[in-house]
Formats: sequence, structure tokens, C-alpha cells
Amino acid sequence: MIFRPIVPQELNAVLAQIRPDPSTSLSAEMVRARLASGEYRPDWIWVAEPDPGRAPLAVAIWWGAPTDVHPSNLDALFARSDPAWPSIDPRRRTPWVPSPTVDPRSAVAAALLTAAHQVFAADGLIPAPDYHLFLPPDWRDHPEVAASVAWRRYAAEAAGLRLAAERLRFERETDRPVPSLSSRLFFTSEPDDEVFVDLFRRVLPSSLDAMCAREALLIGSEAHARNEVAFYRWEMYGKRSWWRIARTSTGQVAGFAIPSHNSFVPVVGYLGVLPEFRGRGFAAEIIAEITRILAAESHAEVVRAETSLSNHPVVAALELVGYRNRNRRLVLSAV
Repeated sequence: MIFRPIVPQELNAVLAQIRPDPSTSLSAEMVRARLASGEYRPDWIWVAEPDPGRAPLAVAIWWGAPTDVHPSNLDALFARSDPAWPSIDPRRRTPWVPSPTVDPRSAVAAALLTAAHQVFAADGLIPAPDYHLFLPPDWRDHPEVAASVAWRRYAAEAAGLRLAAERLRFERETDRPVPSLSSRLFFTSEPDDEVFVDLFRRVLPSSLDAMCAREALLIGSEAHARNEVAFYRWEMYGKRSWWRIARTSTGQVAGFAIPSHNSFVPVVGYLGVLPEFRGRGFAAEIIAEITRILAAESHAEVVRAETSLSNHPVVAALELVGYRNRNRRLVLSAV
């Protein structure tokens, strides 16, 4: 079995393996578009092939921002449901050999991910990138979707991505009026990035956003805060002029808003409420302000938002402002 990244000339053979699947909406057209934008790269697309020149048994595709040196996350994983396994020396079992109780797709995909992770680690990428699966909101209620997730999750866990977190993804149409919830907050611009670094650091205590809390535990609150500011400043496509400080009528800083834009649509990038101001409904007011800015500044039809399944206050705030849960993102990670 051979595990390797592709060369550009092999793209058509790889695209032939990308078929409609209940656990991913990725299409051949999307792969081509993301290759053109730099979000996918040939050395971030790996295949498992039984012998040189034969059709791949599995394909793994990692995503990163156009400026990234390393991929940020695994975006898609495909494997043939009827892989033609080559002859195996029974005295020398290798990681990709399936056991009778394991879906052969899981076995070959796990071996493919493990091989890629080893190469990424040798190049300085530790831990391995997370795996993101984009799913319907009720995906567990649909056997075909659950089965599609199951073999992929088994492969990811076998390759070291053993931790799971689930996030809710919301949408709101930009042509709908944004509700005026109250006049308790007013919003001001702030050109100094260091102010936002300080605010990111201050909102971390007792944060219900699982991904932010996890990163802060791994690298510390200061590094996390600076990473967040750098991400929204340089890697996302939103304008820096959209960022706002939320203040009470007496001028106290209660939180902040970072409307943003990914490569496709405007997004509620980040909202933070300082611990001493939580429990007053300010999150909904900040989301409403973000939504107003994005509706005015963007020509898109929808604004999207995302938060952890466990972040009940933000879920309630999004729903109050008129966002509706459209799907979920399952994140499988090494740490």
C-alpha cells in the first residue's frame, strides 16, 4: 500500500473518487475552486493506492487559508466501499490491514491519515489538524448519515483524533430587519489591536466556547488572545473597520464585536461579553449589532454564525436575533 500526496496531473483521478455523501457536501467543483484560491493544495491532498498507477482506495483533503504554511484542518475523507485489497503477507500485519470487525474503509483511511500525520509532524505541524464534518442538525436520526460518519470517525480515532466536540451552525437572511432589542449598549470603533487582545484575554474565564477554552488551556490565554486577533485581522476577509467595542450608557466596556467574512459569506466572527456583565442579555444585543453591520456592508443573502453545542447563552441569543440552526460541525481532534 502506498500513501502519498498527489501531483497536479493526478487531479482528475482524485476527483473521480469524490461522490455525493451524506456526511459531506464537498464536490469536484468545490475542490477545483479551492485549489484555485489556495485553500487546497496538491501536497494537502493524499491518496492511498494499492499499487503505483492504480485507482486510489482512499482520498484525504486538508484545508488551510491561502497564507497558511500548514493545513488547518482535514476537510474531507473518502474511501471506496469495495476496496480491492492487495495480497497480504499474514506474518507481517501493517496498520492498514483490516480486521474482520472493522469496516475496510476505516482501516485504509486510518492508515492514510496516520501516514500524512507523520509527514506533517516531521515538518513541524504538531498536533495533527482537526477533522471537521459538516452535518445536518438531526444527523443522528438518519441512519445513512450516522453510518457515513461512523466509519470516518473510527478512522480518525485510530489515527489519533480521539476527542470530539460538536458545534451548531446558524444562518440569517440579510434582507430581514434586525430587531432593536434595547438601547442599553452603544458601539464604538477602536483602531488599537492591543485593546482587542486585552478583551479576548478578559472574556476567557468561564467561557462556554469549547474550542476557545481548549486552545487557551494548550497555549495560554495571552497566546490565545493574540492568535484570535491575528486570525480575524489577517486570515479572515472581513474589514478591520467593522470591529466594535460595546459600552454601557455610562461608558463601561461590556464586551466587543468582530463581524467578519470567510471566503464565501459574512459571518458573526466573534462576540465577547466580559464576565462581570454576563447574564444581562448583552450577547443578543452584540449579535444584533454585528448583523446590522454585515447586512449593510455585504451583498450576501445570508449571514452565518457558529457556536459550541454547550454554549446555551449564545445559542439563545442567536435565536432571539432571528438566526436558525441549519447544520452542525463535528470536530475530531488530537488534543
